[in-house]
Amino acid sequence: MTADSTSGLAQLFEEQHDTLNRYFLKRTAHPWDAQDLVQELYLRLLRTDRSGTESIEKPEAYLFTVAANLVKEHAVRKQRSPRTGDEVNDVLERLFTPCDAAADVDRDLRRQRLATVIARLTPKCRAALVLHYRDELGYRDIGERLNISTHMVKKYLVKALAVCRIGMARYE
Repeated sequence: MTADSTSGLAQLFEEQHDTLNRYFLKRTAHPWDAQDLVQELYLRLLRTDRSGTESIEKPEAYLFTVAANLVKEHAVRKQRSPRTGDEVNDVLERLFTPCDAAADVDRDLRRQRLATVIARLTPKCRAALVLHYRDELGYRDIGERLNISTHMVKKYLVKALAVCRIGMARYE
């Protein structure tokens, strides 16, 4: 490997850094995921440099092919990752808004109650709620992830919010 090949990929990465960041931002739910993917791309380029880049005819096409593959791998990892209580906590943070100073005192109790109400939702209804409020996805994106129509996504969200409102009203 020559110093020229190492600097070639590094220089290309540097030139395309902003474009790559925008590319990942459009394809991930969170800015920190995009940053992680940019870093992972750089690490892969470094590994490629070690094995030699002489056989890469179109480095820019190679760069974006690796980027596209990283997005696919990220999506697969995210789908396969086990759902934890963290997703409910993320939704709770977004939905919970104290009404007055007295609400601050019983905030933990209200969170626990809302978590109980959300836990009673059907899995797809809960997933739609989480994807909409935690991941800030639109109806179409949620429908694609859950393999349902956008109309069903809307129904699930309306149902979830109604159940949350009714469930919390019982506690007040």
